[in-house]
Amino acid sequence: MNILQLGKFYPVKGGVEMVMYHIVTGLSESGIRCDMLCAACDSPADITLGPNASIFATRTIKKIKATMISPAMITRLRKICRHYDIIHIHHPDPMAALALRLSGYKGRVVLHWHSDILRQRQLLRLFKPLQQWLIGRADVIVGTSPVYLSRSPWLRGVQHKCTCIPIGVDIPPEPDAAKVDKIRASYPGKKIIFSMGRLVEYKGFEFLIKSAQYLTGDYVVVIGGSGPLRQQLQNTIDTLGLQQTVHLVGFIDDNDLSAWYRASSLFCLSSVERTEAFGVVQIEAMSLGTPVVATKIEGSGTAWVNAHGVSGLNVPPRRPKELAGAIMEITGDPRTLQAYSQRALKRHRELFLKQIMTLKITALYHELLDVK
Repeated sequence: MNILQLGKFYPVKGGVEMVMYHIVTGLSESGIRCDMLCAACDSPADITLGPNASIFATRTIKKIKATMISPAMITRLRKICRHYDIIHIHHPDPMAALALRLSGYKGRVVLHWHSDILRQRQLLRLFKPLQQWLIGRADVIVGTSPVYLSRSPWLRGVQHKCTCIPIGVDIPPEPDAAKVDKIRASYPGKKIIFSMGRLVEYKGFEFLIKSAQYLTGDYVVVIGGSGPLRQQLQNTIDTLGLQQTVHLVGFIDDNDLSAWYRASSLFCLSSVERTEAFGVVQIEAMSLGTPVVATKIEGSGTAWVNAHGVSGLNVPPRRPKELAGAIMEITGDPRTLQAYSQRALKRHRELFLKQIMTLKITALYHELLDVK
């Protein structure tokens, strides 16, 4: 069985690319040939990951919004597609969809529907005919949560070929104790409420900042990440006089992330739009036993990932006071916090492991190819 993951770009910079990479490595480790074709963010180069996996990165001539314009992807796919039993394409990515449309590929297609196109309406108008072709061409459509699959307007007529396979991440190694201690020492006597992501509007960091007004003096809110709204968010902090309570710490290296989750009392996902379809950071936090407060975004899977009353609490978006109330409800009593922590860890192990995701995808491939 030979599989090709198609879409997005390399190196890994976001949730969709991370899922592609985890599928490639997970399948190849189990002995299945699985390669990945994507657009290069920098200089194109093929990368061998092991005896059963390679990354083919094609040259990008321009990036428009989140779409890499890579005509070389079309040429490369036409050359190699006949070697694969299944092409597993990840949406949304207009370049990958166009490459598949022009490839002449006749085999099985799995469409991984990570999210609808919501913010780039002009792009959607151009992409809509190709998207409709892709939905029709797919033998199976995979969603990351049952909520998003059932609520996407584009998938209403094809529910019979939709299936849910949640995103999974590895059990992380134990964080460096010295790094954890250093983070906690930076905020002595404080309960750290941690959040992280690109500083853009749909992440709702403005409302997390405003929620700090309602927290008691033993809390500190720490937001990691960079993005175009950094100065605007800092202005909000300054205007509200929250300089000692809310801190924008900038980019956090992946190698330090587990220490931040462990050092924190709670992780907060304050997103406000369906652009946040799943929230991988939630399961990263759960994997280290960190409870979550998230938002109940209509039609999104975020509140399904963070089971209310189990791994954390969910509140309506854009409600700073309710956000603060949920934070204090979980962290106010050590016994309550410990119970949420244990349940968050259990939920990760039962639903959101990379191994579980890989096994379910492998079973799907076998079913498509009628492999016994």
